[in-house]
Amino acid sequence: MQLVFSDAQYWEDFLPLTFTRPVAEMRCGILTFSERWQKILGNTEVSYFTEMYLQDKFKAPEEKESLFLVPNFIPTESVIQQIRDLKQGEALVYEDELVAAKINMKGFSLHQIEKMTDIKEDLIFFKKPKDLFTYNHHAIDFDFDLLTKGKSSQELSATNGFLGDKKDLFIEEGAYIEFSTINTKTGKIYIGKNTEVMEGCHLRGPIALCDNSKFNLGAKIYGATTIGPHCKVGGEVNNIIIFGYSSKGHEGFVGNSVIGEWCNFGADTNSSNMKNNYGNVKFWNYRTKAFEDTGLQFAGMIMGDHSKTAINTQLNTGTVIGVASNIFKPGFPPNLVENFSWGGLKDDEKFRLDKVYEVAERAMARRKVALTEQDKAILKHIFDEY
Repeated sequence: MQLVFSDAQYWEDFLPLTFTRPVAEMRCGILTFSERWQKILGNTEVSYFTEMYLQDKFKAPEEKESLFLVPNFIPTESVIQQIRDLKQGEALVYEDELVAAKINMKGFSLHQIEKMTDIKEDLIFFKKPKDLFTYNHHAIDFDFDLLTKGKSSQELSATNGFLGDKKDLFIEEGAYIEFSTINTKTGKIYIGKNTEVMEGCHLRGPIALCDNSKFNLGAKIYGATTIGPHCKVGGEVNNIIIFGYSSKGHEGFVGNSVIGEWCNFGADTNSSNMKNNYGNVKFWNYRTKAFEDTGLQFAGMIMGDHSKTAINTQLNTGTVIGVASNIFKPGFPPNLVENFSWGGLKDDEKFRLDKVYEVAERAMARRKVALTEQDKAILKHIFDEY
């Protein structure tokens, strides 16, 4: 049966992360929301109910019987069973919002739903970018159990120092870890396939290092942190998520942040994650076009895909950076850096679109990934409309 991931009302609230992807393709824990649900339900026929300009890349639903799902929550075992048990025309509702339904996507309408059942349990629901790093430890725990059940971890080399319970450490095949310290007393640690933890690193869980990524020499990694596939991370990080294909390879601190794909941090880029007055941090909300109180004392930055910082860049607490922005001018950039900013300051000129393509092609080729015409069309839409 077709699994249809719906952005529901959340797409705009997750900007700038969702400018280039549906909600289901964001990463939190070890997996993306899409990967998690496919693993749970054993369903690989996937489509997306998202913004029109994204549908060429992310397949639109076919007109047939489907499981319609709002993906951005962590389910309990009983909720998973409720979803599996849904019959045609039935739906599950959480806090007055439809989150799952068995319906026919031909002439899609909620009028097809004949029976709605309220989910009574409390669920971890991700509604804003700050929720991704705030609840990341829950997602890592869930994914760790999901991915490692019935499997055996590779042995940790005796050159490493270890604290905690070995059952909370899982090392996939092809991973290389030598002369580092691993601490699972504070949370589980997952080391993906063909990863590398270079000498002198210090890992304090919960941490997920996804396939083909690496921690550079002497990196200091505090949880809850997720480093997506094909990334390089060095320096000091604390409670961050990188979706994938990005590099923070040098010294410098980033904390309580979410970073998209194809981003790069120049050496000694630092991001503040706490205000000098210890007050709550605000993030820009693209829906309301205003800065919104996160209710958090620790909140660093949100960065959209293809954005970059120059060496020695300093970012204020609560900075939101759009897609394909280049921050290189002296001084602190504003707390909102526009899409395609060339410089990072307010009212700077836009990075030319042909140059955006050129840089993206070079960066992606380093990971043996092609910039497709679909990717270009998405970037052009963002350039023209936002």
